[in-house]
Amino acid sequence: MKKAVKIILIVFLALLLLVALVLFFFTVTEYRPAAQESVEINGTGTGTVSTGDELDIVTWNIGYAGLGSASDFFMDGGTNVRAADEATVREYLSGIQNYLYSDTPDVIMLQEADVNSARSYGINETEALSSGSTAFAYNFNAFVPYPLPMIGSVRSGLLTVSQAAIESADRLSLPCPFSWPVRTVNLKRCLLASYIPLADSDHYLVMVNLHLEAYDSGEGKIAQTKQLREFIQSEYEKGNYVIAGGDFNQAFPGSLDVYPNTHPDLWEIGTLESDLLPDGWNFAYDLSSPSCRLLNQPLDESDTENTQYYVIDGFITSPNVELVDVQTVDLHFAYSDHDPVRLRVVLSATEN
Repeated sequence: MKKAVKIILIVFLALLLLVALVLFFFTVTEYRPAAQESVEINGTGTGTVSTGDELDIVTWNIGYAGLGSASDFFMDGGTNVRAADEATVREYLSGIQNYLYSDTPDVIMLQEADVNSARSYGINETEALSSGSTAFAYNFNAFVPYPLPMIGSVRSGLLTVSQAAIESADRLSLPCPFSWPVRTVNLKRCLLASYIPLADSDHYLVMVNLHLEAYDSGEGKIAQTKQLREFIQSEYEKGNYVIAGGDFNQAFPGSLDVYPNTHPDLWEIGTLESDLLPDGWNFAYDLSSPSCRLLNQPLDESDTENTQYYVIDGFITSPNVELVDVQTVDLHFAYSDHDPVRLRVVLSATEN
């Protein structure tokens, strides 16, 4: 009897030590970016931007080229942890490339672009999708040890591509709503602010690429949205033109009336209130087509009971940016669980 108790105690202590060592490893290797970091600019932009110009801008959460129409995802009620195979990732990535560069926008802002991740089979998606002047910022740089099979190493983030030269770019850390130890293997979200000089002005076009919190209880989205609002207002007060675009992971005003959330048990969506923005600022989004689908199952557009849509991708524009058009491009979620949103604006010739 004493021997059995001793064996059980040894096994228990060994397991406890193993857990302690695992937690120590993830704590020591945790990605801890500074509040603000300069981002390296790669490539060469050959175009210019001036006040009075009409600009064509695309934002797209590409879902690491692993979440196309045949995919589901365990966090949304599905079963898959990563893309089916490397060939699937390359197929989706090719479709993304073909859309973006068949009629190249002036600025492209992508979210969930992988550099070297197990979930996308080590493919450098940022390299494949770069053209012109580019800036990239990590918002995921961790080894994720769950579920089984594990997600594994994830190196991913925000990629901004401009046909005009980006002079500088900053990674601005956003509040993380998760506590230790969950925080150590989770996303460290950020804003990627890219500064494009105006040819006829001392001011800049500031493009803010973003991907706000998804799987929190709500406080993360609120805190991150507040910081976004404060930052874009501060840039506008400097005389700059500001366009923030990306995946807000929150329903744009009025969108839940068109696409009601019938599956809150799978994902409880946050909301952007119409009075959130400072005076003169505008949301730019399209209600005629959803920008995102729930990944509880592979896409089946005929299954209206179990297929869930949202409008969570779009833009915020400063008062000196005039909206011409905004459209969600209906690709039927062929290459990602999001479809691209395309914006056309004019930079007002009268500076603020």
